[in-house]
Amino acid sequence: MAELATQSPVQLMALQLLLWHSALWTGQEAVPLSPASALPIPRSFLLKSLEQVRKIQAEGTELLEALCTTYKLCHPEELALLGHSLGIPHAPLSSCTSQGLQPEGCLSQLHSGLVLYQSLLQALAGISAEVSPALDMLQLDVTNFAITIWQQMEDLGVAPEVKPIQGTMPAFTSAFQRRAGGVLVISNLQNFLELAYRVLRYLTKP
Repeated sequence: MAELATQSPVQLMALQLLLWHSALWTGQEAVPLSPASALPIPRSFLLKSLEQVRKIQAEGTELLEALCTTYKLCHPEELALLGHSLGIPHAPLSSCTSQGLQPEGCLSQLHSGLVLYQSLLQALAGISAEVSPALDMLQLDVTNFAITIWQQMEDLGVAPEVKPIQGTMPAFTSAFQRRAGGVLVISNLQNFLELAYRVLRYLTKP
């Protein structure tokens, strides 16, 4: 307890996020992955995707730390009720975690999820002068990753004829809602990407 008391707010936030992420995703991560199908996903694409995931995660961590330090929004679990009332959606990756792993379906869900988070990050525009540049960079990298996934789906011949279109995004009506929403959206994105990283890394195995 004494050691916890000496930690900075940002360090405590990182620990709380780790615990919160684990609680949210333990059920999905506990499901063992089965051998992938014969869909010929190039290793070069997988390695590039892994790099993009880690870059986005690093940017997300920096943004969360900035929101914690600047606005004292350090406890995403305390904002969960607000997130529910605002209608902040989560992106599923059920095709990536089931025992019957389906790379085609997984890529489709990964792309759809990235498009969702791209739209959510766009809805946070104007969050604050202090973090807007970092938010813009995060949104750009999420968009680029979505393009990477879509191009690979096209190369494999599994891309749908029409790209997914997002529905109505949450309406953030105050500065607090936008900043708190930012914490929730970025935290959810981090969860999504961690599971995506696990699956992509699994697919690199021979």
